[in-house]
Amino acid sequence: MHPFRKAVEAGDHAAIEALLAENVVFTSPVVFKPYTGRAITATIVRGVSRVFTDFHYVREIGDADGVDHALIFRAKVGDKEIEGCDFLHLDEDGRIDDFTVMVRPLSAAQALQEAMAAQFEQISREAMGAAE
Repeated sequence: MHPFRKAVEAGDHAAIEALLAENVVFTSPVVFKPYTGRAITATIVRGVSRVFTDFHYVREIGDADGVDHALIFRAKVGDKEIEGCDFLHLDEDGRIDDFTVMVRPLSAAQALQEAMAAQFEQISREAMGAAE
C-alpha cells in the first residue's frame, strides 16, 4: 500500500503533508490553474476530506519501487457518487512533487466544485497560517 493512501485512509493530515515535496504542484479536477506548494496542497486535501463522505480507495496502480502511482477512489459529495483517481509522481527523495486529481461523472465534479468553493475561504486561511 502506498504511504499516501495509508495516510489518507487513516485521516493522518500530518503524514499527508510530510509526504508532499515543498514545491509540489497540485492540479485540481475543477480548477484550471494548478496550485504550487506544500501548504496550499495540504490544506486543499484537508478541505476535500471535509467535503467527501464514504471516501475509499478501490485500486492502486503502480510499481512499488516506481515514481508514478495511480490511486483510484470512490466517495460521495452530498448525494452525488463520485469516482476519481489521484495521480502521484515522486521526486528523488520519494516525496510527491506532482499531484493530479481527475473525477467523474460531470454532475459529481460540479457538486465537488460547488462544495470546494464553499471551503475555499477556510482553505486560504489555513494555507496562510501554515506558510508563516
